[in-house]
Amino acid sequence: MYTHYFNFTELPFSIAPDPHFIYMSARHKEGLAHLLYGITDGGGFVALTGEVGTGKTTLCHCLLQELPDNIEIALILNPKLNATELLANICDELAISYDKERQSLKNLVDALNRHLLSAHAAGRRTVLLIDEAQNLSREVLEQIRLLTNLETSKTKLLQIILVGQPELQQLLSSRDLRQLNQRITARYHLLPLSLAETRAYIRHRLFVCNGNPNLFKESAIKRIFKLSSGIPRVINIICDRALLGAYAEDSKIINSTIVNKAASETLAQPVQSRVRFTVLSSLLVLSITLWFFYYFGDRLVGAEGQEDPARVLIRPLTDLPQAVDGLLQSISVQSATQEIMKNTESENLVDPVMLFDQWLENPELTLERGILNALDLFGKVYQGTDPIDCSAVRALGLNCLHGKASWKDILEMDRPVVLEFLLDSDSRRHALLASLRKGQPVMRVDEESTFTLSDVLRYWNGYYLILWESPVSDLRVIRPGTQSEAVLWLRQQLALFDGVTDEETIPQFFDSVLTARVKKFQHHYNLTEDGIAGPQTLIYLDNLNEAGRSMRLQTNE
Repeated sequence: MYTHYFNFTELPFSIAPDPHFIYMSARHKEGLAHLLYGITDGGGFVALTGEVGTGKTTLCHCLLQELPDNIEIALILNPKLNATELLANICDELAISYDKERQSLKNLVDALNRHLLSAHAAGRRTVLLIDEAQNLSREVLEQIRLLTNLETSKTKLLQIILVGQPELQQLLSSRDLRQLNQRITARYHLLPLSLAETRAYIRHRLFVCNGNPNLFKESAIKRIFKLSSGIPRVINIICDRALLGAYAEDSKIINSTIVNKAASETLAQPVQSRVRFTVLSSLLVLSITLWFFYYFGDRLVGAEGQEDPARVLIRPLTDLPQAVDGLLQSISVQSATQEIMKNTESENLVDPVMLFDQWLENPELTLERGILNALDLFGKVYQGTDPIDCSAVRALGLNCLHGKASWKDILEMDRPVVLEFLLDSDSRRHALLASLRKGQPVMRVDEESTFTLSDVLRYWNGYYLILWESPVSDLRVIRPGTQSEAVLWLRQQLALFDGVTDEETIPQFFDSVLTARVKKFQHHYNLTEDGIAGPQTLIYLDNLNEAGRSMRLQTNE
């Protein structure tokens, strides 16, 4: 909403772990150095801990970009798995084939060991990175420790990085995990930012978006630091809301007043407590005044022996504590009523029939049904008898794109998408995100239901499946070195991005200059910079043209 107002190229304070925006403070640089040491020179375990929102996940994404070419990495973002599921997940991440009908620990460990030996023989190192590791069970941690026994006579075959909140330190220090704790060769605890780093952090993110680095006044920055305690995620939340507030007030500068208002609206600050303190202070003054009138009331008698009317009113309040309690109770009731009204206003978009967790209990929320609902948006009907898959989708003229992403990525791809939700280690549900209604997800399973974004993100494990229509007939990938009509389309779309319209001798040929332009486009959108216009790159390119062929994620304000 405020992007054009401040002339930003993109939102500067998204809470998604975007390496494009990462600000490497001295603490983050040191943390990254520990991770790189553990991968390249260490053995056993590396532990990175930090409070919620200090940038651990962002640091991990930055690490992925710094990895040498000979490193294979298995990234586990959902550690709430049992030992067998974790090993299967590791094998999936490393593209290791195994018998899915016989997922025993032995079979999975044997398959993993064969892969590690093969990778070691080829000069490659393998790394297992587990985020939110404080949620690992003791049984799974013990199984992870046993994986470090996979080794040759000179080196460990698997390097393991555990990333988690401070509770991970407490978990590892327990006596029954002392064997694992002794194998940790590098530890680092990521601290919040200082005031100077907070100032540099805010200005850095504004600079990345081509914004004014001095948009926030010094008083506002100091206030943000105090309210956020230097935690980057909280800084982002406050700054984002402050920018929206400045836009609403038609202000080009963010001051401390705007910041205070933004914090009260986003951080669930104990505003009511402050109001209560003010009320209590007023009541204390009132109590003292009443006490004064009560005990010195005789002095208020008029010259003709008439009692002052004020004292007549004060006389019944002989039990001041009871009066004060009654007043406080009425204030609490009023505050509660206001809170209920506020919640009602904020929740009026949510399906009143049931909550999201109850909605997810429906066993009919299957992947197949999600795909069928997506096909319905395209006006396609599957008439086969076998369970539908991506092969059947392609036969209907559409393509599949599946993977793992952040919510920001989902919004940028701008397509109806089937999301996977994790109820527990054994139960998964799938449903189609068909549209957004005032920022709230609208899930479609034959009929539409709207839920709060926070509820959806609580259960979404990051996996998605998108059905998309080729921007050019039968186009799924354009590789360097090819020559076709599709290359012309690629040049036209890139011209919308970089403005380059130079005439080429052979415009249908995918040359090295065009490859460099594709990589620049991929870098801008944080895509894999391989120079190949694959499915995800094609989707982003197609989005540059508002008249693109594919179905878009509908947004209703």
